[in-house]
Amino acid sequence: MTPGHLGIGMTSQRTRERLIQRLREEGIRDLSVLDRIRNTPRHLFVDEALASRAYEDTALPIGNGQTISQPYIVARMTEALLEGGPLENILEIGTGSGYQTAVLAPLVRRVYTSERVKVLLDQARRRFQSLNIRNVVTKHTDGGLGLPEYAPYDGIIVTAAPEGIPRVLVEQLRPGGRMVLPIGQRDEQALVRVTRTADGYQHEMLQRVVFVPLLGGVC
Repeated sequence: MTPGHLGIGMTSQRTRERLIQRLREEGIRDLSVLDRIRNTPRHLFVDEALASRAYEDTALPIGNGQTISQPYIVARMTEALLEGGPLENILEIGTGSGYQTAVLAPLVRRVYTSERVKVLLDQARRRFQSLNIRNVVTKHTDGGLGLPEYAPYDGIIVTAAPEGIPRVLVEQLRPGGRMVLPIGQRDEQALVRVTRTADGYQHEMLQRVVFVPLLGGVC
């Protein structure tokens, strides 16, 4: 990792360790997930003006009406996806800044990630290149449709909230595959984990959350 990736001052390793301690206190137990949060330079995924706040456990704006999720939520969703055993091929709906992708990529064989806002996707691609993340396939497309050309997936992670569980995404999971996503309207959302079964799916609510809505189309 280069000196710029390591950070200084409010982006230093000491600051990151305080964040890790907070995540432990909030219930994150997976050591591999905590290690990824510790070693992923979140300050590179936000505007330079917000870099001093990068290791606060809070969501931050990234432009185009989107946010980078708070570290706890990234850790919780990653942990929930990986519970039950290792996964190989993962679909991410909503690349955004690329931070969730960068946390997840070293923990699986390959991540396929889609983003509807091209300027955000282009920025994320540059960050992946800078961090030498090579097992990510990106696509500028309407994520609500998934990426059926690469299906079936062992896991799907959705970083914006549809109103309900999208059947089109469930059908892109392999049997036994898992999907973690927020669902509901902004004032009443829940993080859920969906498991595909032989005749449909099962789901469990994990906790209350607040995400931006999952929008259609591209821009």
